[in-house]
Amino acid sequence: MCSDIAIRVKNITKTYQIYDRPQDRLKQSLWRGRKQFFREFKALDDVSFEVKKGETVGIIGRNGSGKSTLLQIICGTLAPTSGTIEVNGRVAALLELGAGFNPEFTGKENIYMNATILGLSKEEIDNKYDDIVAFADIGSFIDQPVKSYSSGMYVRLAFAVIAHVDADILVIDEALAVGDVFFTQKCMRFLRSFMKQGTVLFVSHDTSAVVNLCPLAVWLQNGRTQLVADAKTVCEKYLENLYVEQQDIRSEKEESKSLPNNDKNNLKRVDGRLKYINQSKYRNDIEIFKFNSDAEHFGDGSASVTGVCLLNEQSEPLSWVVGGDGVSLLVKSKAYQLIQRPIIGFFVKDRLGQVLFGDNTYITFIDKPLQVKEGDTFSAKFSFAMPVLPQGNYTITVAIADGTQDEHTQCCWVHDALAFESHASSVTCGLAGVPMLEVEMEVQG
Repeated sequence: MCSDIAIRVKNITKTYQIYDRPQDRLKQSLWRGRKQFFREFKALDDVSFEVKKGETVGIIGRNGSGKSTLLQIICGTLAPTSGTIEVNGRVAALLELGAGFNPEFTGKENIYMNATILGLSKEEIDNKYDDIVAFADIGSFIDQPVKSYSSGMYVRLAFAVIAHVDADILVIDEALAVGDVFFTQKCMRFLRSFMKQGTVLFVSHDTSAVVNLCPLAVWLQNGRTQLVADAKTVCEKYLENLYVEQQDIRSEKEESKSLPNNDKNNLKRVDGRLKYINQSKYRNDIEIFKFNSDAEHFGDGSASVTGVCLLNEQSEPLSWVVGGDGVSLLVKSKAYQLIQRPIIGFFVKDRLGQVLFGDNTYITFIDKPLQVKEGDTFSAKFSFAMPVLPQGNYTITVAIADGTQDEHTQCCWVHDALAFESHASSVTCGLAGVPMLEVEMEVQG
């Protein structure tokens, strides 16, 4: 194999024999191939592609397209019917939920078993065991049989193992969709760090996640390689095909036309549809949880974040908000030494760690910097219209720095300081919806 190739899949085919009745299996063994009592099903049909070392490649496709079969062949748990597979490096995989676990073994025993299968010696596992347990963060359940685990605990333990086996190639299936938002964010931080030097195969139905994480993508359809190209192109073609098949629509490119200039003064900064949407099942109800004082954080210790909350327009803390409403994000802090030019900032992330939006105080106070003395408490408040968010989990990360936008000291950075969940939404596409100032449609006869 070429030294810069991590995975080479060449003309891989996987065929299964499908028997309509149990007795047909017996007949097939008795006839010894002289007569066929089965139907052939090709889960994979002549699939070929290459992944270079250090690349992150997404694999997308509908259910039944062959994604899981392909991953099992790459990981060596399934043999192809024909074709060749070459893998250069240690592979760690998170496939089906609980794959590779013995349900009768305890979490500790499964750690040793899985890590051994992945190539670690007992001494290496001993050295990494405490870090694996800390990453999994399942408490005393580590000494309980995994058959008593919830689906989220399965994922925690499985990901903790593969995160500490010093793999060269990481294979991640849809399993990260299970589990709480804080652990998912921890996994995504590890994944983004691993991507800087390792090779990643990322399988997902979420095309926005594939575009965000993967420069390249492979589209599988009916067991065949439909397209291998940059992730944006592949995902666009995949979605186009999906809509064509489901809705019998055709892709048409129309000549661009100039839009009429309907500039209006004094537009109300309110989505006029909200009064109707908010009386329907599409109202964007967002549940806000309490500030996580135990969240992971880092910094030089010169300041700390003491509270984070969302306020309504009457400055009352919110436990629920509706997408489109006006809100303020309040970040409270305390200084433990002199901070010459404090900057407080935040950004909002979805469950995959994709940044939706954020801001900081630097530009606003660039000409009138505040100074914070040792022992002072200080805060920042950011007011904005809450976006309309797709259903799912989100977190807000906040940070305090001292300096300028480009050159500063990180005083305190708090991952996932505040979590919230969107329970219902009118968003049909995209990472977030923006309340429209006006939406018009008319017919010119």
